[in-house]
Amino acid sequence: MKRFKLLVPLLLVIVSLLCFAPAAWAFCGFYVAKADAKLYNKASQVVLARDGDRTVLTMANDYQGEVKDFAMVVPVPTVIKKEQVRVAEPKIIERLDAFSAPRLVEYFDSNPCAVGDMALEALPAPSAAVNESGAARARGDRNLGVTVEARFNVGEYDIVVLSAKESGGLETWLNRNGYKIPRGAKQLLKPYIRSSMKFFVAKVNLDRFEQSGYQFLRPLQIAYKSSKFMLPIRLGMINATTEQDLIVYVLSPKGQAEITNYRTVKIPSDVNIPLFVKSEFGDFYKSTFQTSYTKENKKVAFLEYAWDMGSCDPCSGDPLTPDELKQAGVFWLDRDAYSPVSPSFRRFPASNVFISRLHVRYTRDKFPEDLMFQETSNRESFQGRYVLQHPFTGEATCPAGREYKRSLSRRFEQEAQTLARLTNWNIKDIRQKMKLTVSNLTLPWWQNFFSWLGL
Repeated sequence: MKRFKLLVPLLLVIVSLLCFAPAAWAFCGFYVAKADAKLYNKASQVVLARDGDRTVLTMANDYQGEVKDFAMVVPVPTVIKKEQVRVAEPKIIERLDAFSAPRLVEYFDSNPCAVGDMALEALPAPSAAVNESGAARARGDRNLGVTVEARFNVGEYDIVVLSAKESGGLETWLNRNGYKIPRGAKQLLKPYIRSSMKFFVAKVNLDRFEQSGYQFLRPLQIAYKSSKFMLPIRLGMINATTEQDLIVYVLSPKGQAEITNYRTVKIPSDVNIPLFVKSEFGDFYKSTFQTSYTKENKKVAFLEYAWDMGSCDPCSGDPLTPDELKQAGVFWLDRDAYSPVSPSFRRFPASNVFISRLHVRYTRDKFPEDLMFQETSNRESFQGRYVLQHPFTGEATCPAGREYKRSLSRRFEQEAQTLARLTNWNIKDIRQKMKLTVSNLTLPWWQNFFSWLGL
């Protein structure tokens, strides 16, 4: 049986090396790996560009199966017209994902015997149409309590906007008109009908899709005006057999976005972890997220990134250009206010676009309500950031060097304990893996003994 997914979300420049004190390098370093949406097999991605009561919603389609079976039903607060809909390029969501993904950074300890050297140096990143008359079809729709408010096509999609009086009639209408929706839709459609919401329904026009030359379905982008700042997720649970991941990129001229009807917590961040995680960063972050998700009783949203879009530190992707931000739905930009600092890096005014990356893993029992958002004026920067601190491996025979070498075993054990706490991995396995990395850095037993005697 083909997998069907009903989508419903309404949805470097080089960093300064002058990082002397630990508090000063909270966001310094060089990016070496990122944990983006590709880590998750069933991650939906949604972009919400919001200013006041105006929203531009972009929905990425991660549909797997034959294109002819694709259907998307999106509850929307108002009737959507053709001029409010466009097809977006997938690259825009990929850029937002890369820019905001949790990241791994590296540092190298300097020679502890070198007076005046910095404590840390940054390591650069490696390089079916229904055959019936229109009149007959309209009569049938009315009998079902369904009204077709609009019908049009955009790109490879055929779109209708519906209103309905009862969920059974809407479910019947969708099935009769060739939309292969899963069983159980009736109950989940009901609350949206009670709220007088409309339904934006899309399926693929196969002829236009073949003519377009695209291999995958492109994201749909909808602009609308509503006081409701929300993202319906309940319909997406109809055919879910397991937990689902949703990553929401909220773009705002103000500051961080929060979910108001569920707690929003920050993902664990700014911790030192063992060096071997560099080759296992994807598994590390998935385990870290799952551990935090379980600890929070599986009913919170996680903030993975919050930053002004004009800069990044460390950068896992260049900030989006003004044109790219517009493609992502940002409609309040003043193009003349933007100017590049250098050909390789652009810094934009801090007041224009702030991005919040929210990651929700949800099930029907833990997330019984749709997500409700609010914009805030909080412009505090945050990122999921994990640090690899490489020990100095050269000769260090001065007193400070000997003390540094003696301290490494405590540091390595602390890194092991931190990793075990974050991921719930077995501490014995972690220690075993670390031996391969740091065994040559421990001092001989006699050197420790003589040092203790003061010799």
